[in-house]
Amino acid sequence: MNQYWGVDADPTAQGRIKGARPVAVLDIGSNSVRLVVYERHARALTPLYNEKAACALGRGMAANGRLADANVERALTAIKRYALVTKLMRVGSVYVLATSAVRDAANREEFVSAVEEIMGTPVTVLSGQDEAHFAALGVVAGDPNFDGTVGDLGGGSLELAKISRGVDTEGETFELGVIRLQDDSDGSPVKAASIVAERLDKSLLRANGARPIFCAIGGTWRALAKLHQNLGNYPLHMVQNYHVPASEIRDLCAEIVKQSSKGKSYPGADYTSSSRRDLVPYGAAVLGEILRAGAFEQVSFSALGVREGYLYGHLKPREQTVDPLLQGAEEMSVLRSRSPAHAHDLFEFTSKFFSAAEFGETEAQRRMRRVACLVADIGWRAHPDYRAEQSIDAVAYSSLTGIDHQGRAFLSEILAVRYAGIKHKNVQPAVLALLSAEEQKRAKLIGALYRVAYPMSAAMPGVLPRVDIRIEDKTLVLALPTDLAFLAGDHLQGRLTQFAGVAGIDECAIKID
Repeated sequence: MNQYWGVDADPTAQGRIKGARPVAVLDIGSNSVRLVVYERHARALTPLYNEKAACALGRGMAANGRLADANVERALTAIKRYALVTKLMRVGSVYVLATSAVRDAANREEFVSAVEEIMGTPVTVLSGQDEAHFAALGVVAGDPNFDGTVGDLGGGSLELAKISRGVDTEGETFELGVIRLQDDSDGSPVKAASIVAERLDKSLLRANGARPIFCAIGGTWRALAKLHQNLGNYPLHMVQNYHVPASEIRDLCAEIVKQSSKGKSYPGADYTSSSRRDLVPYGAAVLGEILRAGAFEQVSFSALGVREGYLYGHLKPREQTVDPLLQGAEEMSVLRSRSPAHAHDLFEFTSKFFSAAEFGETEAQRRMRRVACLVADIGWRAHPDYRAEQSIDAVAYSSLTGIDHQGRAFLSEILAVRYAGIKHKNVQPAVLALLSAEEQKRAKLIGALYRVAYPMSAAMPGVLPRVDIRIEDKTLVLALPTDLAFLAGDHLQGRLTQFAGVAGIDECAIKID
């Protein structure tokens, strides 16, 4: 009888990148053991499977220096299940990483040997400097332009690093993980804050005065970010690239520490999972002291950390320079659009107008227009009345990286106009509220231009390169070749007139060249 992982048939579906071989990272931390399987090892990582088990390997380490037997058993049981997952999913490469609790444990070798026997691959026990380095690379993987200080808070340790132009420097590690801190402070968040302040006294945070931005990584800080989003009714419940004024987070951290030390429920506790609820006050104690010590102006939260940074570090230098947003959008186009080649025609067609109208466009805005063209046709399978909403859901709430929340809102507005019209009164996803008035106008312009393009091309390549769009004597002209003159009907004229209105052009016409 065949085992599941021994079947001859390929288990992959047509909705996955053709020829992609999954890669996995098993992350053995002080608080949890997590397996993430990615669709392939590329610049843009798409999670295929993600599961964690709260094993608390770091609990009690400060007292006896050993991984507790019960926690080890819990971790190894979870890892046996993860080994099965990697076989079922036919993972090509599995990287097993262990951090603070394992590297400091007296029974480290015994545990590592057991894990290696189960997984059939070596365990890499990261030093504190390694953790700081790969955490920094994780931030770069998700935000190539990040320039600031990174902090990765785990159960056993805190790592700090500075990033400048994609390179990390000055890595540091501290015994300030939330589990260790909870034990060291005898369960007092106020005492924990004092411990943090003392241990950070000579850190890199104290040098060079104020800093513009701090990026927070780690499960406890992600829980804190989600708590802040819920308290403020923020429209997008996504941690990656969530930016907040440091003063807001500092005040929230202080309130959480204060209320918890009184034995009271802290603000937003009900929004936090039971596995993180008791740890959040210690994460707040650490973050509050970091923001105070570094005099940071802004906080950014990252869902990408050591795991993604480790994979990024194993890419070839040329692959590291690939734009993760463009690569992710190209994958989405390949998997969901009717013709990926049409996206390139659409970009060139829209470029003709931007050039002719002399509309100002920065390199960043041009990049976002290219991304918008790649995802412009992903909703065609949906019911016509819901193509806008489903397309917005696919983009705004996707695992795309290299994009901030305002960028997601920008793409969403373009798709809303493309599928539901200029006013799209019945399409009101909350994410659209994140868009500034200026960027909303630009998004409407692009979406309205798509509504001119698609009736001509039917989402197929080859037509748009033969069509010109230009300005003649203050008139918007759509020029068709003679053999496509039959396209110049009332429907196309109506779309062109709508677009001219959005563009602020009084006159428009279709001509046959």
